[in-house]
Amino acid sequence: MALIAAFGDPPPPAAVAKAARVLSDGWPVGIPTDTVYGLAVDPFQPGATDRVFDAKRRSRDLILPVLVAGIDQVGRLADMLPEGALALMGQFWPGPLTIVVRKRPGSTADLGDADGTVGVRCPAHPVARAVCAVAGPLATTSANLHGGAPLVTAGEVASTFGAVVPVVLDAGPCTGQPSTVVDCTTPVPRLLRQGQVAWDEVIAAWRS
Repeated sequence: MALIAAFGDPPPPAAVAKAARVLSDGWPVGIPTDTVYGLAVDPFQPGATDRVFDAKRRSRDLILPVLVAGIDQVGRLADMLPEGALALMGQFWPGPLTIVVRKRPGSTADLGDADGTVGVRCPAHPVARAVCAVAGPLATTSANLHGGAPLVTAGEVASTFGAVVPVVLDAGPCTGQPSTVVDCTTPVPRLLRQGQVAWDEVIAAWRS
């Protein structure tokens, strides 16, 4: 396991490149986000997603959300985005808003036991976006054992998961509140989880 300093905006290219290499080999990486530390994998690499579920001791019936570097990467996972969803992305990304849309038919991204949807978010953290920019969309879950408290430092992530997570990028403590999660697969958006973004702001942006 390697604990790698990744402070700065932009973060050190060598740290991002190391994480990208591990991801391309199908292994999880610990990354800082604007909420908490996460475990990230390349969902297009066979077996990678199962390694995250095993590390967290979590079942596959809980679908993993995906972090992206920007709206352009969403097309690898979903198509025919509703105008309202695009409006929310334009208003709140980068930021703590996860948007659930229809998954692209035939997509090989493994996010868990498929239900035909995908939750996507562009995080307001330079390290997470930099890794996505190099490695592509990343299936991500909070860095903790299932049911446990989220881990807020890179050292906690490294000590909890050990060699199962070969690289952890250290950008200092991450103590943000969870993202708001909005279902945009229906004509009217539905609040799935209240987080940092207020629901009335979501509705205002959807209708704009």
